[in-house]
Amino acid sequence: MTDAASNFDFAASDLLADTFTVGVVKPEKAAIAQEVQPRAGKIMIVDDEDANVALVRRHLKTQGYINCVSTTDPAKAMSMMRAERPDVMLLDVAMPEITGLDILESMKADGTLNGIQVIVLTPSADTDTKLRALELGAADFLCKPIDHSDLIPRVRNSLVVRQYTSHMQHYAEELEAQVARRTAELAASRQEVIHCLARAAEFRDDDMGRHVLRVGRYAGIIGAHLGWKGQQLQMLEQAAQLHDVGKIGIPDAILMKPGKLTPEEYEIIQKHCGFGKQIVDRVPNYESNTLRTHTTLGERILDVAESPILKMARRIALTHHEKWDGTGYPLGLVGEEIPIEGRITAVADVFDALSSRRPYKPAFPLEKCFGILIEGSGSHFDPRCVDAFFAGRDQIMDVRLEHSDV
Repeated sequence: MTDAASNFDFAASDLLADTFTVGVVKPEKAAIAQEVQPRAGKIMIVDDEDANVALVRRHLKTQGYINCVSTTDPAKAMSMMRAERPDVMLLDVAMPEITGLDILESMKADGTLNGIQVIVLTPSADTDTKLRALELGAADFLCKPIDHSDLIPRVRNSLVVRQYTSHMQHYAEELEAQVARRTAELAASRQEVIHCLARAAEFRDDDMGRHVLRVGRYAGIIGAHLGWKGQQLQMLEQAAQLHDVGKIGIPDAILMKPGKLTPEEYEIIQKHCGFGKQIVDRVPNYESNTLRTHTTLGERILDVAESPILKMARRIALTHHEKWDGTGYPLGLVGEEIPIEGRITAVADVFDALSSRRPYKPAFPLEKCFGILIEGSGSHFDPRCVDAFFAGRDQIMDVRLEHSDV
């Protein structure tokens, strides 16, 4: 056996030996050991001489390698590989018309065959051919004429590498699938947490929590008609559900008042009034004056993390009562000074408030709701957001029916 073959054999044997330590099976490698069964691997022989194929088959059979396929026609090699999917291929280089190097080039171009371990059969003195074969992905070499003592360990080592690599690939795919499942579960859990937090603010005057769902869906539809896509659109739909989280700080007597609010009560509903004094106490005095409206309160509640959804939710909570003409609150922003997600949610929120029953009013007829939106375009609302609302009107009506309060 050559030194190279001996070293390669030792490395593969050491890989398997590492599965056991002082007679105890390592759990993470026991599964790999079960997978690595060299004699179960499939071997393919490509050589244009029948005698060479017969010799190699005989040598392999004596060592228990009986899962073999072969061809003496190099033109059939590629189709046979695709059909048989061998683990190891013994490939003669010096064949007429189609050489072993030609086959290696074809294999390299076909990504589905890259995992096959190729042992090239070549004259010992042909250094250039060996170098080119390595560049094309060959794993090992055997010099012709083939020596039985050289053939078996090289085949065994190649099968060990192939089966170990295959096992690790399957293991990685399974891990990837598990990560995908876990990511989906976390996304679902996050959505539930967002909805529960949003419902905490709405529960007292909307015990079904459907207002927050509708506003989120409406905002998503408006965003889609403004060109939002993918993850950004999903974040908008989720973040918009938290637009009124600051209502937690509004007293029940005002929030659920059946009649029209007095000017003083309207002023209170814009403030944090009564939301757990703890939030104000936790900030410096010079900041307490900024905590005056329920929108600001909502923004502060959400000012907790680097989460993109919560960052967007903060902007929405703070700005969804701003108006296009600058007469809104709490900051009096004008036009595009208002974040686009706040402008989108403003349209969604006002439409749902108008078209839904509240303790202080009945639901308005749809035509009246639409008229108010049109009238407010360019003063209360960003005209583009109103246009996007009406572009998605049919979808919005579907959501309204699906998540109605009755």
